Amino acid sequence: MNKSYLSFSLALLLTMGVISAHAKDLATIQSPASGVLCDRYLCANDKGISRELTEKYLGKKAAANEVFTSSDVDLTEFTFANGTFCDVKERLCREDRYYGANGQRTGAVAKKYTKLLFGE
Repeated sequence: MNKSYLSFSLALLLTMGVISAHAKDLATIQSPASGVLCDRYLCANDKGISRELTEKYLGKKAAANEVFTSSDVDLTEFTFANGTFCDVKERLCREDRYYGANGQRTGAVAKKYTKLLFGE
């Protein structure tokens, strides 16, 4: 097999691994304080998405997000960048936000994030 082809293939595989790892880092949820979860776009507590917490932990630019200025947005139901969905009324986070044919949420309970956000 051609040596330059193998070198190119190896470089491509390494690059894709770095890109995948970087994308995963950007979607990570952090808990900078007890009862607070943040991704790279917003922060929330047990009352919902919070402009104040977003500004405190992510900065003024993040707090200028249009989610805070739109009256159409329910700040008590939200999906983080990694796909984790949290509902303040249910006091529960799930692995996704989707519904099944029966009208019930299909995502498995995200126990780690539910505990971090709601203490349950």
